[in-house]
Parts: sequence; C-alpha cells; structure tokens
Amino acid sequence: MGLTILASVFVFGLLVLFHEFGHFIMAKATGMRVDEFAIGFGPKLVSKQIGETVYSIRCVPLGGFNDIAGMDPAENDAGERGYCEKSVWKRMIVIVAGPLMNFLLPIAIFFLIFMTVGVSSPSTRPELGEVLPDQPAAMAGLQKGDRVEAINGEAVSEWDDIVRLVRGADGSPMKIAYTRDGEARQATVIPVLDKQENRMMIGVMGALDTRQPGVIEAATTAIWKTGYVIYHMVEGLVQIFTGDAAAELAGPLGVMQMTGTVAKLGFAALMNFAALLSLNLGVINLLPVPALDGGHFVTLLLEAVRGKPLGEKALHYTQMAGITVLVALMLFATKNDIVRIFFGG
Repeated sequence: MGLTILASVFVFGLLVLFHEFGHFIMAKATGMRVDEFAIGFGPKLVSKQIGETVYSIRCVPLGGFNDIAGMDPAENDAGERGYCEKSVWKRMIVIVAGPLMNFLLPIAIFFLIFMTVGVSSPSTRPELGEVLPDQPAAMAGLQKGDRVEAINGEAVSEWDDIVRLVRGADGSPMKIAYTRDGEARQATVIPVLDKQENRMMIGVMGALDTRQPGVIEAATTAIWKTGYVIYHMVEGLVQIFTGDAAAELAGPLGVMQMTGTVAKLGFAALMNFAALLSLNLGVINLLPVPALDGGHFVTLLLEAVRGKPLGEKALHYTQMAGITVLVALMLFATKNDIVRIFFGG
C-alpha cells in the first residue's frame, strides 16, 4: 500500500506539474498576471512568493492549478494583464499549452528510457519476461528468465505457443515444464480469467530483446512512439463513441492500483506508465467538453467567429453541464473501481 501511495503521488504530481506549467509559462509569455502556481489542493504546505506569483505545494497531491488574474471578467483587477482582456488567440495559446505539455512530457520520458535502458522489442523466444506479482505464475514459483519447454506435454518452441495454450485453457491446472539456468523444472499453474480482456491469463509477459540506440535514433523513436500511442488512443475513443467498443473507465482508485502494480516492476516501467497516463490526460483534456481545456478552446473559437464572447448565462450553463457530465463519469468510474478492487467484478 505504501508503494502504491508513493508511486501515485509521484506520477500524479509529475503530470499535473507539467500540465499546469504549460498554462503558466504561456500565460507569462503572453503578458498575463499569474497570482499563484500550485501543485495540489487544500491548505498550503509550502509556499514562496517570487515577484508577483506565489508558488505553493498543497496537502492534497491529486491536482493543481494556476490562479491567472481575470479568468472571471467580473473579478478582473489586473487591467490589460487580465486573461479576459487578452486577444482570443493569446487565450487560445494559454488553454492548449497544458495538454501540449502532456504530449511533450512523454517524448522526453521515452527518450530518457531509450538512452538509459535501451530500445526493446518483443522476443519470439519462449522465455518469461516480467512475472506479475500475486498472479498464478508467480505463485507457482515461475521467474523472469525461465524458458518454457512444454505445457501439458505439448512442446513449446516460441512465445506464441505459450499465448495460444494459455488463452485456450479452461481453468484447469496446467503442467508447465521449463528450464532455469540449464536445470529442468516443473510447475503447476492454474490460469484465471481476465475479465477485462475476457481471456485466460497466468500473469506473465514475454521476454524483450534490447539494444542501445544513438541519440538521434532515441529521439526519433520517442517521437514515433508518442504519435503511435496518441493515434491508437484517439482510435479507441472513436470506437467507443460509435459503439464499436465498450467504454472501460477507470477512476482514481483504479489508476492508483495500476500505478502500484507497475511500480513493482521498476522505475523504468513506472515512468513508461506515467508517459501513457500523460498522453491519456492530454487527449481527454482536448475533448470539446465544457470545463475541459478542449471545451474552453471551442468557446474561444465561437468568440472568434462571433466577434464577441458568449453571454454570461450561456457560458455559465455550458460550464455547469460540462461539470455535471464529468462528475457523473467520475462517479461511474469510481463505482467500477470499487467493484473491481473489492468485489472482483
């Protein structure tokens, strides 16, 4: 539990820091007055004023904010430096800068991983890579590096053979013959149903072949991987909205549980997971939903087309509608988390 909490605070703090820093740096660059840059919510733990801005860390490390003067026109006391007094294009830049940082952060993370750990690709060898803790394979004594020779008497020559035999299992005990450091061994593993994927699993990953790239290759591969992940995230959202795929939402509890599980695999795995979460945050934030950055951007587009901002009432009602949708989705996702974590559903 302690590792889960520490890893979650680190990951959420990192993502929020970069997201809010994007808004902050562009607000400063466009001449807006920023009264506070905060990581977390609730009472202040640490704060320091530098120039006109207070930098603070607050006690609830699951968010953050920028207090930009003039976000509410009725309370603007910054004159021409207020958000509401800036041109539409400057406000647009400030709004999209947060999600943009969530796209740039993964490129940096992937680059550092490639330069320090190397570039990995799936191996075809019937060799175990990561063995997930508290899963059937780990409980049966299997370890990373074990080479599977046969399952239930059927010879195994490549990783796809293992995948085929495990997925085709009916939940009965499986006799796995394997070698470890040249010594022949056997284990009995009972596959379990992964309800999210609707397939049998034993909690193992395939081995990886790793090589060390140069700086240019590491950078281009990091950019390519970021684009690849974004494409498939957007594709998944389209499939959900068209009804071609089921919506499987995870709330804060679910994300914390996944973060804790990944943290047990090592710091590189945790950073890779943080990069994926950052991309997810960036994509979701750009959806044209009121109260999200994408919703604010659409509102600014309408203002640019109309030549004047939306009326106060219209803006209020759209914001409230967006908040209502987000709260409903959060409650639904949290309900899913509770059922999955505590009741195995």
